[in-house]
Parts: sequence; C-alpha cells; structure tokens
Amino acid sequence: MRCVLSDGVALVSDHYYPDAGSAGDGPWPTLLMRQPYGRDIASAVVYAHPVWFARHGYHVVIQDVRGRGDSEGEFYAFRHEGRDGAETIEWLRQHAACNGRIGMYGFSYQGSTQLLAAAENPEGLVCIAPHMTAADLYHGWFYHQGALRLTSTLGWGIQMLREDARRRGLRAASDRLEMAWANVRAQASYVPYAEHPAIVDAELPDYVRDWISHRQAGEFWSELDISSRYDKIRVPALHISGWYDTYLEGSIAGYIALREKAGSQFARDNQYLLAGPWVHIPWGDRVGDQNLGPEANLDTDGLLLRWFDHWLKGSSAFSNEPRVRYFALGENKWHEADAWPVETSLSLYLHSAGNANSHKGDGALSVDAPVEDEPRDVFNYDPEVPVMAPGGPLAMSGPHDQAVMEMGNNLLVYTMSAASSEMRIVGQPRVTLYAATSAASADLTVKLVRVTLSGRAEFVCIGIARSSWLFRKTGYAADAVRYWEFTLEPTAVVIAPGELLRLEIASSAFPLYDRNPSTNVAPQNADNWNWGRSTQQILHTAEYPSALHLPVDGGVR
Repeated sequence: MRCVLSDGVALVSDHYYPDAGSAGDGPWPTLLMRQPYGRDIASAVVYAHPVWFARHGYHVVIQDVRGRGDSEGEFYAFRHEGRDGAETIEWLRQHAACNGRIGMYGFSYQGSTQLLAAAENPEGLVCIAPHMTAADLYHGWFYHQGALRLTSTLGWGIQMLREDARRRGLRAASDRLEMAWANVRAQASYVPYAEHPAIVDAELPDYVRDWISHRQAGEFWSELDISSRYDKIRVPALHISGWYDTYLEGSIAGYIALREKAGSQFARDNQYLLAGPWVHIPWGDRVGDQNLGPEANLDTDGLLLRWFDHWLKGSSAFSNEPRVRYFALGENKWHEADAWPVETSLSLYLHSAGNANSHKGDGALSVDAPVEDEPRDVFNYDPEVPVMAPGGPLAMSGPHDQAVMEMGNNLLVYTMSAASSEMRIVGQPRVTLYAATSAASADLTVKLVRVTLSGRAEFVCIGIARSSWLFRKTGYAADAVRYWEFTLEPTAVVIAPGELLRLEIASSAFPLYDRNPSTNVAPQNADNWNWGRSTQQILHTAEYPSALHLPVDGGVR
C-alpha cells in the first residue's frame, strides 16, 4: 500500500492481517516497522515473520523508508525518519484495519526510526520497542570517545550506498560498491579511508562522507537523532541490547536517558531494558565458537508479544516483567534488577616492576594503591602495525580469546590474583590512568578480560579515548603526564573462584576503531606517508595511582 506524505513522496508498505475467524473482524491494533533494507525482509533474521504476529491478532505493517525499496524520494540516513514516521502513523490511524492503537518494533536502523518518530509525539503511537540501536548517534553509533567505529561505519555505509547506486543508474559506482561489499570487513584497511573509491563518487549521496568528516558532537548529529530532545518522547519503550553488539553503549545509554529525561513520569517509569549476551545478528546461544548455554536462547518474540499485548490490548501480560533483565557472562544466567547499575564500588590499582608488556610480564592488579615509586611501563605504538581489535583483523564481535594477542610487547597486561570468591561485575567499568605519550595525537585503549580455568583469555568489554576528544577543553601536549579518565562499555560478567581478571592497555584496536596517525593529520586523511610511531608510558606510583574502577555487585542508583 502507498502512504503519500505531505511533501508528495509516496512510501510503500506490506500489510499482514489476522485471521478474522480467530481474532475477530477487526479493526486491530497495529505493529509498524520502518526499515531501509527491503520490506519483504522484515528483519526476520532476528524476529518472527510478520505473519506470526498477525496470527496473534495484530495488523502488521512493514514499510520501506524514503528512498529505499519501492518508496519514492531520496535516502539520507536518519534525516527524514522522524517526520516520515509520524505521518505514517497518522495515515495508519485512518486505515480500516487499524483500531487507532499503534506500536513500533525493530532493531538497528529500525530502532532509530522508532525513536525519531516517537520524538514527534504522534497521536496513536502507544509504545515502542527499539532494539540494538542508539538514541545519540555520535556517541552511541559512530564514535566512541573520539574514535570512529571504523569497521561498522564503513561497512554499513558501503551496504547502504549499494542501493543508492542502483536507484540512480550508476553502474560504475555500483560495481565498485559490490566489489567492496564482497569483502566488506577488509575495506577498513584502505587508506586514507576518507578517499575509499567506493564512497567518494560525487553522484552518490554524501551521508557516509558526512559521518567521517563530522568528528565532533554537535548540530550535525543532534539534527539526526533525539539526543537533544529526550523530553519529546512520552511512550513506554522496551530496549534490547547485546553485550557484543556494535551499538551496546548507545542502546543502554538511550534507556538510561529516557529513564531520566522522557517527557512524562509515565514514560520515565515505563522504560524497560533487556541486556543479552548477543552480537548484532543473530540472537541465541552461540557467539563465535562459544556456547553460552541454554538460557541465552531467550524467547524474544514471546517477550515482544507480551509487551504489545500489555500496551495495545490491555492484557497486563507485561505486569510481572522486571524493569531490567541482564545476562551475566561466565555464569551464563539471567538476573533481574529495578534499574541499571551504574555505581563503581571496587578500585584495582596497576602495579609492575616496569615490565608489564605482554602476559609474560609482571603487570598486576591489586586493591592496594602504590606506596612506592614503581617504574613506568612503556610500550610503542606503530599505526602501520597496530594492535588488533578483540575479534582480530576482521573485528569480529564476541568473547574471543585474547591470549595470542597478549603475547605482544606492544600492549600492557595487568592481572589480578586468582579470585578466592565469586566477583560479580555489573555496570560500566572506568579507568583513571596517568600517562605520557610522545605523540602529537594519541589513543589509549583498555580491554577487560576474563581468564578462565582453562587459560582462555576471554574478551569482556573495551573502552577507548582519543586525546583530541578527552582533552578538547583543557588541551593536550606530547610528553606531559596527563590524567586519562574514561569508561569502558557496559557489561555483566562473573569471575568465578580460581579465574583471573585482566586489564590490557594499548593504543589501538584496529579496525574496530580507526587508527590514530600519532600526528596532526586527521585520521580519515592519514596513510603511511604521514603516520608516526610513538612511545607511551603508564605511571603507577603514590603520586600517580593508575586504577581500574569496577561496579562490583551491581551498585544501583
């Protein structure tokens, strides 16, 4: 069916209807998904097919967004989704199959279309279910504390531009994009990446180039998301995130922001969070080569059905659900809470005799702060040979074994003594590091690792800070000791008795993040002609007590 918007653009949707014999003659409550990948796909890679929801008494609508599939207009990621979504909801309220009560669902971009539509406060929208997405695009989708999420940004950009090239009849551009897409994870190695031949064609839309060039938070980003207008959202939301999802931090941050800033007490009280052990796609009990146990196979379709039955049918089916449900890694069990834990309650200090390089070194974590002037730990950073991402050269997501990577001297490793009792980390770890670097521009990356009884060094979570972002207000200078304080991504993990907790420090996690050239050249414009090597020093003394701060036992606000 065609929905004609106020500017004359027609958006096309598929509609699925209940069996009138079992669900009555209608009209029915409506579920809406707005997505850019072809409406026939309907995100069935993670959700039940729309037919399944229709069988449970819903009129289900899957719409191609502006400029995608069979819909008219020009696509520019995020830009039109608020108004277009609100006008679609207004149109659906008049549809013969709709009883005037509408809910939205979907993950990734389809999650963003919900948030943007909800911020328009359209009449008839009762609830949303944004999954694995970000309310703040700069901080939660594209950049992580100043560093571009390179693999996901470039890969998704290439994916989206493919349809633009076909719609515009650009055969040469299409061929370049298809060639890049055939080996998409390798494209992050192209330098300078702002000049990647698949994205620079002037006849293609410029949204990918815009993501890369707008390296600071500001008006460009806030016009595309809801980060400056959380108070406009006044509906309940069911947020789903994954511990190994690209948009993990953005998803949980969106939940927290709406708990605090949504436009009504009703909306603030009815934000729900489910944090599972999943990657972006798919959601289940396997991540990489790891079996996360039977509890990881949560029935998310059943949960979603209860959510919509509660708000759209008045069934009270969601009344007994916890505000927060999270999966504890290591233990591989679900837990419930009234709010997302954010407090830190345990500080572990860095120690060494000056040789914390690699897991063969003498780096240690202890609850005792340094009382002596311990030697500095020193490592080199070379953007031509960067420390790789937790998932290796392809930046694959998941609890990958870091043991081989930890053999290199180009990173520091600090390990806590074997746990004598269970340690439960639930929330967002934070580091406070005293560091000096010879680079004109520098990154510090920090990984949290769980070493199992078998010796597997399992990746838990990561954080990065770029000097140009962290010291944007105070200024940064090479060779000076600076105080680096920044967060890692959220997690929930149990360190069992006998297991080890480990902290890694490096200056890259490529190609998860773009590499810092160590020079004053912008990262997107840098290549091996203007990369520079640098020396980094981490201090841990009585005067400079570098530390890891953990939310142990899940302190809750």
